[in-house]
Amino acid sequence: MELKTKIDELMSKTEFSPSDREIYEEFKRALRVGEIRSAERDAGGTWRANTWVKQGILLGFRMGRMVEMSKPTETLQFFDKDTFPLRPMTLEDGVRIVMGGSAIRDGSYVAPSVVVVPPAYINVGAYVDEGTMVDSHALVGSCAQIGKRVHLSAAAQIGGVLEPAGALPVIIEDDVLVGGNTGVYEGTIVREKAVLASGVILTRSTPLFDLPNARVIKAEPDKPLEVPAGAVVVQGSREISSGFGKENGLSIYCPIIVKYRDEKTDASTKLEDYLR
Repeated sequence: MELKTKIDELMSKTEFSPSDREIYEEFKRALRVGEIRSAERDAGGTWRANTWVKQGILLGFRMGRMVEMSKPTETLQFFDKDTFPLRPMTLEDGVRIVMGGSAIRDGSYVAPSVVVVPPAYINVGAYVDEGTMVDSHALVGSCAQIGKRVHLSAAAQIGGVLEPAGALPVIIEDDVLVGGNTGVYEGTIVREKAVLASGVILTRSTPLFDLPNARVIKAEPDKPLEVPAGAVVVQGSREISSGFGKENGLSIYCPIIVKYRDEKTDASTKLEDYLR
């Protein structure tokens, strides 16, 4: 609460002193070690954004100044705010970072036993829990919350939701398998043990068709799209029923829940354990 008060006070400033910068570094360290996070789940399973934490991250963009991040000997050059360098990492962190070209931005939490396969990117405010694999070309966007034992397959995109500060970021709960080239955006919640097949796209405006329960799941004004626990979601399509679309036999994309997780699904996803 003391840190929250300090951040709230800094939000009204336009110029910053060295002591203000020390407060921001304290805030960023708390994010880095998981003492605070951008969103949290309560005892009833409801996720809520921590608005003040997201405001603190936004403060870093205002407070920072542009600097060259690259080394003089490097061919590639990088220029960014000095408040957001790469996350300091050591062997003692227990995070397996495979050689290549991955980047983890400071102000993110990456738990012991996480595996990062190049080239992957984890952005500020993200929370990546134990046993998760972030595969090649995968993105963990700003403030995204990733649970335990999740596999973000190659080229999976977990969108960032930094603004507005009160908006819920994307949530991927424990034991979820996110297939290759899958995209989850705009504060969507994927509940535990769900499986998103390759190429599935989920956004706030995407209706999700639940075949086993004969229902359509949609986001509401005060509630994001939510994938039920254990749902197995694949790419689908539905016919356009009128006008030019019907005349030309056109269809549009839609995600479909084809079943809920069973022993066969568990057996196929068990293979992921050998990669960790």
